[in-house]
Amino acid sequence: MTATEFGNLVTRLMEAMGQSMAAVREVPEGLLLRTSDGFLWAFVENPSEVSLAFVQRLQLEVGGEGGRLVVLTPGRLPLQLSSEVGSRGGTVVESARFRELAGGLGLGPLLGEEPKAAKERRAGRLLPTAQQLDDVMARARTWAEWGVPALALRFYRQASTMKPEFLPARNGIAEALLGLGLSQEATKTFDEILGVDPSNLDARIGKATVLGRGGRTDEEIHAFRALLAEDPSRMAVRAHLVAALLETQAWGEARTEIESMLEASPDNPRLRYLHSATLERTGEATAGVRERERARTLGLPYESEKILASQLGLEAPTPPAAPAPMVEVMAPTLAEVVGHLPRADLAKRSTPSGRRRGSPVQLPPPARRKAPASRKPKKRRAR
Repeated sequence: MTATEFGNLVTRLMEAMGQSMAAVREVPEGLLLRTSDGFLWAFVENPSEVSLAFVQRLQLEVGGEGGRLVVLTPGRLPLQLSSEVGSRGGTVVESARFRELAGGLGLGPLLGEEPKAAKERRAGRLLPTAQQLDDVMARARTWAEWGVPALALRFYRQASTMKPEFLPARNGIAEALLGLGLSQEATKTFDEILGVDPSNLDARIGKATVLGRGGRTDEEIHAFRALLAEDPSRMAVRAHLVAALLETQAWGEARTEIESMLEASPDNPRLRYLHSATLERTGEATAGVRERERARTLGLPYESEKILASQLGLEAPTPPAAPAPMVEVMAPTLAEVVGHLPRADLAKRSTPSGRRRGSPVQLPPPARRKAPASRKPKKRRAR
């Protein structure tokens, strides 16, 4: 890809995301773009030519708010450099994810991909402007689910510009800001939503989560319990509550809440695993072992179990005897594994205790187990 082609791709990307290219400048490594919300977008044409000094200069430009740095490249950054960006809370969108971004915006042909056939839409379902808003919100939620709050934020902001009174977009903005560690801005946005709709559940959950992010976990738990007192059927709130209880190692209370959730989702392998941990921590070791085996039977992958064991401070599981096929498993937060909410924050954030915190995500449905094929007895040959 020539410099001109790369510049054209960057221009088309930012236009598709509703951004102006007025504040762009060229550097030897590519193009830098600062948007009005203070984010610095670094488009790197050839990642093999990027140095550690360049990454550190980018971090100086965003100051102490490392979450405002987004590095994008069609190639792959050296591990040391991507780790350096991530250690400050920045975002790296590289290789396949960069192609997904371009392809999702219809720009795949600029990367040499075959044009995709246009999706058929049911006539009369949505007006053109409503359809456009629907598409932008779908992109935002997708990037939130993939654990890239910086891109989710960009599309939620685009949706909010299209329809300023659309509260789901504004809630998405706040959740993405929280995922990037920008708690003050997230709180301000949640407050604006509540000023319009004081009963907005997503904003009230967000406000409680901010308390936990600030180390005020007792207040966070109290806020979630107050929301459940209003309506015990709010599984979204209960998911956040369980995560907060597990963070504080309140095993008995967490066990009670998890058992309540299992009544609605008895075949959720991650919930079963969390239940096994609370059983063991509350003195029922044998039942805990049985529950852990049940989680595995329901399809809990080894990599997921290892991540959960690490987050909960439990002994690492024994690796399977036969190597399992390679599956990409992202490290979810505790809230994510118990939640039934739109996936959001997978940013590398830590609480004062060192454990990562985040917003719940939509769990994939447990894999259905195939019944073993019946075997017919072989007929013996007559001698």
